[in-house]
Order: sequence, then structure tokens, then C-alpha cells
Amino acid sequence: MTTPTPAPAVLTGKGRPNPQIAQIKRTLYFLSRNTLAIIGLAILLFFLVVAIGASFYPAPNDGLVTYCGTTTSNGAGVSGATVCPGKVICTYPINTPPPSTNCFPVDPTNPSQVGPTVNLAHFTSGPLPFGSLTLVPSGPFFFNTFDGLIKGSQWSLGVAAGVVTSGALIGLMLGSIAGYFGGLVDEIIMRITDIFLSIPALLLTLVIIASIGYEFSTLDGRVYLLMLAFIITWWPSYTRIVRGQVLITREQKYVEASKASGAKGGRIIRKHIIPNSIYPVLVSMSLDVGSVPLGIGAIIFLGFQIFPTPYFPEWGTLAALAVKTLPGQLNLCAIDPNCIFPWWQGFFPGITLFMFAISVNFLSDGLRDALDPRLRR
Repeated sequence: MTTPTPAPAVLTGKGRPNPQIAQIKRTLYFLSRNTLAIIGLAILLFFLVVAIGASFYPAPNDGLVTYCGTTTSNGAGVSGATVCPGKVICTYPINTPPPSTNCFPVDPTNPSQVGPTVNLAHFTSGPLPFGSLTLVPSGPFFFNTFDGLIKGSQWSLGVAAGVVTSGALIGLMLGSIAGYFGGLVDEIIMRITDIFLSIPALLLTLVIIASIGYEFSTLDGRVYLLMLAFIITWWPSYTRIVRGQVLITREQKYVEASKASGAKGGRIIRKHIIPNSIYPVLVSMSLDVGSVPLGIGAIIFLGFQIFPTPYFPEWGTLAALAVKTLPGQLNLCAIDPNCIFPWWQGFFPGITLFMFAISVNFLSDGLRDALDPRLRR
């Protein structure tokens, strides 16, 4: 019986195994054994591919394409050339024969509420696989939810990643300094943190946007302001989480050994404190990433105009539009038995936000288990 030959070790220039590369290999090995982490990674990669491909998708970045149905509430046709400001979509009143195979059935009293479809022929004239979104269901104009989710992936993922990463980095730095040095430094940092934590996050965000938002007229400037407002409200929670973890980490034997060997405080924080205090931050980041688009939607719902148009392609904005529309439609359908409730307007933006948040959560939990030797199974 022969003994299997072990895999060759990664060697440094002096012939010793490279510990950094070996650690990366161990991390990837344990991560690959976590099924939920792989599922989360696959979903997140899908969203990233969609966000990259959205640059080539034929829809504007600063607003959704306006579509028009070819039927009005009384079933009469409208002239797309003279009335419609965008693309014309073939629609027809429900319970009537379709004019062609690529037409969408609609409620005659709400002709702009086009439902989702699985008919591939519609892709030649739409597409509208996720239905339409509109604030005026009785009018002829509507917007494509599919377009909004595709183009919104860039804005939602970019803003969420920028806000959470920046807030986590600031909190990680301040929390590590406060927890490691203690004393007056700890008191100053934590009292400032308590001041920010005492103010409701949404209220502070609205105050920042309302007070200095008028100075930013361009889209990029207003988006940067929005991110700054979120970052200001996000970093205090990370600071407190990291400080509590550092208070435990700094008492460990390896930190004492590093001090005894003459290592400076900055090196100890960089090499020992931060790497062993980052696991709670990963979990908190995974929970906060999905909250950023929801926070944007709350701001839009309250009437603050962040983006240039009400129909801006961003996931939180689409969800806010659905929240504005669905209650009125629910009341209408309560008195009209022929009403078609537009459930798709809130479902597809909502399920997109849910899948994005849960994918980051799964991946973050898997990374925590793979990076922390105490949690490896």
C-alpha cells in the first residue's frame, strides 16, 4: 500500500512555506465546504454580472423608459407617434381577442398596469416580463419594472457597497483605537459615538440632505451627498461593536507576547487586534447592505427628491413607488370586482432586495466560519 504524495507547499524565496498563501488556501477550502456560503456567492456574482451588463442595456441611467399602451380606458386606440413620448407597447382590454401574439392584456379601467408575462414573443416589443410600474394607473403611460431592476443594479449595489464599506472601515479604525488604548482616547471617541447613536439614523440623514442638498445640482453630487449622509449615520454602530471585541482581544496571550517583544501599538493593532476583531463586523455588514436601498426608498417615500426623476432606476426607489401605488389600488379593488391588483409592482423589487441581502448574509457567515479557527467545522 503506497502513501499518497502530499501537495507541494508554496515556498518563499528562502525555501519556507508562504504563510499568507497557505492561509488563503485554507480559507477557500473551508469556504467551499459551506453550502449556504456558495449559494450566497453565486447569487451575489449574478447581481454583479447584471450590474456590469447593465452598462450595455438599452435603457437610460437617469430614468426609466416611458412606454405607452395602444388602448385607452374605453378600448380606443391612441396614436403613438403624436401622443407617446417613448416606446409603444401593444395592449388590449382583457376578455377581448388579442390583436397579435405580442400584445399584453390589461384592465380597461387601468390600461397602464401591464402584468408580468412568460410569453417570449413579448421580448420583441418590450420586454415586460416583470410587468409595468406607474403612479397613474388610469393613464396610458407606464414604466418597465424589468428595465428598472436591470439599470438599478448599478446604483443599488454601488451605493450599498460604498456606504457599508466606508462606515465599517471608519468604525473599525476608531473602535480599535478606542478599545486598545482606553483612557482619555476611549472616552473621547465613545462619547462622540454616543452622540451620533442618540440621534435616529433616518432623521439625521434627512437633516443632512435637507440642509445642504440644495448645493448639489448634479446627479453624481446628490448621490455622493446621499452616501455621505448614510456613512455619517452608519459608522457609530460599527465603532461600538469593534470596541467591545477589542476589549476582549487585547487581553489575549498573543497580544501580551507581541508587547513583550517590543512591538509598537500601531503594529499590534494592524497585525493582531483588527484581524481578530473583524468577524462581528462582517456579520453586521451583511445585515446592513440590504438596508441601504430600503433607506433610500424611505427617503424617496417621504418626498425628498434625491434623483432627477421620480422614476429613477434604483431598487429602493422602485419599492417606494410601489408602496405609494399599492394602497390606492387595494382600495379600488375592494369596490371593483373586475380590478386586477398589481401585486407585481411591489413583489419584484422586494424579492430583488431580499435576494441581495440574503446572499451577502450567507457569504458573510461563511467567511466568518472560514476565517475564524474557533468556528471551523
